[in-house]
Amino acid sequence: MRGALVKQFGGPEVIKIVFDLPKPTIQTGKQVLVRVAAAGVNPVDTYIRNAQYPLLPKLPYTPGRDGAGVVEEIGGDVSHVKVGDRVYFLANNGSAAEYCLTNNVFPLPCGVSFEEGACLAIPYMTAFRALFILGGVKKGTTVLIHGASGGVGLAAVQMAFHSGAVVVGTAGTTEGLEIVRRNGASEVFNHRASNYAHEIKKKFPNGLDLILEMAAHQNLRTDLELLARNGKVAVIGSRGEITIDPRALMTKESSIFGVTLANSTDTDLMTSSAFISEFLASSKYRPVINRTYPLSEIDKAHSDVMAGAGARGKLIVSLNDQ
Repeated sequence: MRGALVKQFGGPEVIKIVFDLPKPTIQTGKQVLVRVAAAGVNPVDTYIRNAQYPLLPKLPYTPGRDGAGVVEEIGGDVSHVKVGDRVYFLANNGSAAEYCLTNNVFPLPCGVSFEEGACLAIPYMTAFRALFILGGVKKGTTVLIHGASGGVGLAAVQMAFHSGAVVVGTAGTTEGLEIVRRNGASEVFNHRASNYAHEIKKKFPNGLDLILEMAAHQNLRTDLELLARNGKVAVIGSRGEITIDPRALMTKESSIFGVTLANSTDTDLMTSSAFISEFLASSKYRPVINRTYPLSEIDKAHSDVMAGAGARGKLIVSLNDQ
């Protein structure tokens, strides 16, 4: 089968397209074989490719940890989907190929395209975990989403607004700010402006209940200044270390917690999937796709996702294009 292959860890150039990958075969009763239509490209894919992730796959491997397609085959213990169903999925790796074997598949709601479906698993499930499972968001909660114009950020903006939260978003470009506002943020701020934190404090003098942080290595110190009493920071992304003053936590009795989708239980994932289905059925919002690449340009997609400047949604690789 056709797919991407990484034979050595390194930069985007190590990703090669091959045409003789073996088609995966079901090994356990819980596995599902998906014929992939579109695969997501996420920052975590680049960390793995660069050997900067705690759990690395055995070489060679096919990149990609989420996507959407059609069920080709199911294991004997699978009952929630059947052959021919449209699904989106999470995988340890392997979504950037014509077929992917996984334990975690979810029905793709009617009216949602495969490309949109490839935006759901990592971005929306990560956002759901941060907002609701760990963050306790409810109607009236004030939520600041840093880097709100990326895939996870826009998913969080949409779902938090849908749930009645007061949503504040940051982005680094005028276009990004407009996209964030259109997707549910009542207030938007340019995090490239030197006084953006001061402006947020003026607008929310009592602080914010929850901050979703995509770049903790840059923003965590400022986040602690912006929190309300008993407020929380959810660290979703970080590319390095940062020094903070613990007194900032003590004064407000605030807290910091990490978010990793891989820690989800089966119940967490099914709860998340049910919420996402209801959300897509009852709201006007859809996943925002920044750009769709043919599989042959997956190396370019990896470069672009790490550049990240002025992010405007999710990057997708189409398996229907050569």
